[in-house]
Amino acid sequence: MHARREPAVVHRFLLCCALSLPALPAMAVEVCDIPPRYGVGEIAKAIVRAACGEHRLWYRPFIDRDGRIASLAITEAESGSLADDGLIAWQRVAGYWRESGTLSPMGALPGARSCMAMPGERTTDNDCRAFLVDNPWSAAFVSWVMARAAVPGFARSPRHIDYIRAARRTGGDGGPYRLTDPALEKPAPGDLLCFLRERSRPLSYSGLAQALDNGGADRWKSHCEVVVAANAGGDQTLYLIGGNVANTVVMRKLPLDRTGRLVMPSQADAPPAALEAACSPGREETCDFNRQDWAALLKLVEAPPAQPPPGTTGTPR
Repeated sequence: MHARREPAVVHRFLLCCALSLPALPAMAVEVCDIPPRYGVGEIAKAIVRAACGEHRLWYRPFIDRDGRIASLAITEAESGSLADDGLIAWQRVAGYWRESGTLSPMGALPGARSCMAMPGERTTDNDCRAFLVDNPWSAAFVSWVMARAAVPGFARSPRHIDYIRAARRTGGDGGPYRLTDPALEKPAPGDLLCFLRERSRPLSYSGLAQALDNGGADRWKSHCEVVVAANAGGDQTLYLIGGNVANTVVMRKLPLDRTGRLVMPSQADAPPAALEAACSPGREETCDFNRQDWAALLKLVEAPPAQPPPGTTGTPR
């Protein structure tokens, strides 16, 4: 009798032990490590792969949904190695400029020609690193991602406003992107989300579109990041990857509403430029890197992937 009851006793003992142990946290999943969902086109997949690959190299720094930098490992002008233990940080940034084709237009600026040379010479190395610090490389990074993903017809440029304008002009007819209102359309992998910088007041999509249609905005400062995931697992979060954010390659998290659209930050009070100036240890509530004038969503124009034949089951990815 005792032998027959022993398994039940053992089971009860193990159950009690299990209940007394502290709960283990669930294993976190990186969105860049999740296979793309079914229906994402091949060009979008290539864009996401390129952006995610670079984010991994820079040790996955990110900005959380509250607009705080939650992780930062290595920055643009450092001589330390990236995550593959071979590439040097500043040389990788120089590669974004060279390999995207955006360095030549900058040739007249000090240090640009030194970045065209291969690293190893002390004089040119120092000049190139100075160029990298002095000149924003976020558009060069986006252009590099598009070149790496072989996106046809993308207007690669050292200025974001150039490919924003191209998306407005073509409307996706003959170009890879069309300009849309981020308050109205849902972002998806492969898209670009952009904000305007250093404006006296927020303009949003309507102000940007009007300026572009009137032939203005030629020298407007802006910033775009690559959408790599949206509402992954129903988390109502948008995941972006951008270069030259905090002088590195950063993932940014933004909130989405229940329909999958971006939750636009309130522009009722001070403009973003004023908020940035007010950010200080004594005013932590104003320190929000996500509080921007998100004025442009560039939707990727790509033919949908072929559907499985009738009677067959497509494999979600």
